[in-house]
Amino acid sequence: MTNTDHTALAEPASFREIPDAAIAMIDAKGTVMGWTLAAEQLVGYSAQEVVGRSAAHVLPPPEDAGRASVFAEQCRAEGGWSGTVAVRHRDGRTLTMTLRVSLLWGQDADTRWLVSVTDIGTLSSGAVNGPVRESLLAHAPIGIAVCDPQLRCVWVNDATERYDGVPRHQRFGRRLKDSLPAVEAEALEVVMQQVLESGSTMVHEFRAWPPGDRRRERAFSSSFFCLQGADGTPVGVCCMTVDVTGNRRARERLAILSEASTRIGSTLDVMRTGQELADLTVPLLADHAIVDLVESVPFGVEPSAQTGTAGGRPPLMRRAGLASLDLGVLELPWVREEVVHAHPDSPFSAALRTGRSYLEPVLNTHAGPWVENDPVRAQEVRDSGIHSLMVVPIRARSSVLGLALFGRSEEPTPFQEDDLLLAEELVTRAALSLENALQYARERAAALTLQRDLLPHRVRGGVAVEVASRYVPADMDRGVGGDWFDVIELSGARVALVVGDVVGHGINAAATMGRLRTAVRTLADLDLPPAKLLAHLDDTVRRLNDEDADDSDEDATAVGATCLYAVYDPVTRRCTLARAGHPPPLIIDAQGQVTIPDLPTGAPLGLGLGLVPFESVELELPEGSLLAFYSDGLVESRDADIDVGLHRLGAALAQPGPSLEDLCSRAMETLPTQAQPDDVTLLLARTRALQPARVASWDLPDEPATVPTVRHLVARQLSEWGLEPLVTPVELIVSELVTNAIRHGDGPGRLRLIQHRVLTCEVSDTHTGRPRPRHPHTLDEHGRGLFLIAQLSRRWGSRCAGDGKIVWAEQDLPPTAVAV
Repeated sequence: MTNTDHTALAEPASFREIPDAAIAMIDAKGTVMGWTLAAEQLVGYSAQEVVGRSAAHVLPPPEDAGRASVFAEQCRAEGGWSGTVAVRHRDGRTLTMTLRVSLLWGQDADTRWLVSVTDIGTLSSGAVNGPVRESLLAHAPIGIAVCDPQLRCVWVNDATERYDGVPRHQRFGRRLKDSLPAVEAEALEVVMQQVLESGSTMVHEFRAWPPGDRRRERAFSSSFFCLQGADGTPVGVCCMTVDVTGNRRARERLAILSEASTRIGSTLDVMRTGQELADLTVPLLADHAIVDLVESVPFGVEPSAQTGTAGGRPPLMRRAGLASLDLGVLELPWVREEVVHAHPDSPFSAALRTGRSYLEPVLNTHAGPWVENDPVRAQEVRDSGIHSLMVVPIRARSSVLGLALFGRSEEPTPFQEDDLLLAEELVTRAALSLENALQYARERAAALTLQRDLLPHRVRGGVAVEVASRYVPADMDRGVGGDWFDVIELSGARVALVVGDVVGHGINAAATMGRLRTAVRTLADLDLPPAKLLAHLDDTVRRLNDEDADDSDEDATAVGATCLYAVYDPVTRRCTLARAGHPPPLIIDAQGQVTIPDLPTGAPLGLGLGLVPFESVELELPEGSLLAFYSDGLVESRDADIDVGLHRLGAALAQPGPSLEDLCSRAMETLPTQAQPDDVTLLLARTRALQPARVASWDLPDEPATVPTVRHLVARQLSEWGLEPLVTPVELIVSELVTNAIRHGDGPGRLRLIQHRVLTCEVSDTHTGRPRPRHPHTLDEHGRGLFLIAQLSRRWGSRCAGDGKIVWAEQDLPPTAVAV
């Protein structure tokens, strides 16, 4: 019904035509006194052919007059008859019909019969099967009234009084407006006049209240038929009324439940789900709705099964939803998202404690424990006009998540049991959404915790770069992704900068991210060039995919990822970069000029494209250059091209002056205000250059006499740097490194000392073989040099360099040294 204003006594709901209504009115002698167009369509006889003649002309009579007399007396005693009969069609066919005979009363106790006939074939082909429809027609109490062309009541049956409470003797000779409320009578008479003028059959549905019970709204469906006389002109209008309250409520409840499936639980936000439940029920079910959740639920923590069951004060609640026809009428002590303190003796606490719904059709706000102990709130409820209340606990498995309260103040009809059943069904659907949201919140919290634990808690760039970073997880609907970044200090004061993105979201993506970050750190310790490191990382991802493919777990999915890896050397100010399907970095110089290096894209990791090699690009960067590494979530959106995002990010980073932390915050402010569908990662690095005075290097002739000379040069340089305590161990380390370079190299080498946070000794040669410690026998004279270097240095290693290698060792600076 389209109009839900309940202030009127009655109101029209819908009009429609029904072409299969066949009605005839017969007097006490069996003569047809009125006929309808639908009857003519059904049996083929017009009003001119039937009216004034015996009904036996159409309806085959019983075999003898005695049986006809008995049948008439039976109908009179029982007030009517219904069943299946054979009806003679005008073309000679015999049709099997469902027939209903109803007794009508007129003035001075005169009687007539109203006969309604329906084709069984029409019934069985409808939406409801024939036998059920036939039973409804046979047993449903139907109020029948026949009015003359002036709309005055002339015939009526006994059932009509049940609907409006007007005795039949008060109806005769009067119009509806003389015996019924004006609004109802006016609407019905409009329909009756239309039926008389058009001769068609119409149905009018309306709402009204039984006499003496203004709190129980009923729905009625009235069918109006034009009765024609022998000359085909209207002789009256017949009204047949049925109480369809149950059908209407069922339709309304189905509509509400259907709407609930789309409006409740549209997101994984528990607070929004509570508000959606409140918004749905007002005004469809209640005038006011409140949804309170146990305080831990909005934070993604499901309450224990014992919540609310123990003695003492009830648990704290938080208001998640609030809806009302007029919030000004309902003076609430708590607004949305505030903490709610329920009184222990209130019905709210009882429902929370027992887990059972509470229905009070007529709310008593003048007596009871909670009224006496909480008079202020009781007075507020009285002032609001709420006269009927339902409290429904929100249950999930064995725990109670909260309460839903429904009240009526404008709607005069109190809540009934079927209203409570509907409310419980709606709350159950909301509880399922809340449970899903809690489960997702737990998984998201675990994934986010894992993600944050696996990401670096603090990034340091050493003497090579100044760094700052940001990580923002995706929104609740998508879940935590697999973005990561890292800053890895390498030998020779160099630093590696990494940013990557694992395909997918959730705890699996976070776990895969951790595995790849560990793999990158392991490969970085081998000092591999960026292109080679990505090639090895690609092999690692493909092995992970092969292992998952062999796993019997059907949920296993292929791992895919992108990565950008760069190595910056503060001594040479050169940066070597390679990427595997990841967005390129931005480079911003000291003047704010933004450039995107021409860096080969490379295939994403794990796609099985290992035959296509990754390529590195080497750039020389001025001191103070800003490198911006990021994930696609920072620059990509559904509404704009990636170039727009790159321009937006570059403009935010190009402004001079702010610190890197300020630049990170400024870049994050460029994101759209709505929740992000993907993780956002940003790593900023501002390059530094190591002072030439902190670096010393010498060429190494390929001859044994070089070793004593080098020892002398190293000792003198350390003395100039104020590192005299390191002279002896460094001389031994340099002796071993240079001796190995001369012995195993194919040409001249080079020695370099770098003083930064530590002292690094580097010896390069043209031999590509990496040195490996071996275990010499007791009598062996060689093979102990690397063991000596390991004992004297804090760490040592080797890396590829052009056509050869570099072997390096580090020493901690003495406390008196000035760190760079």
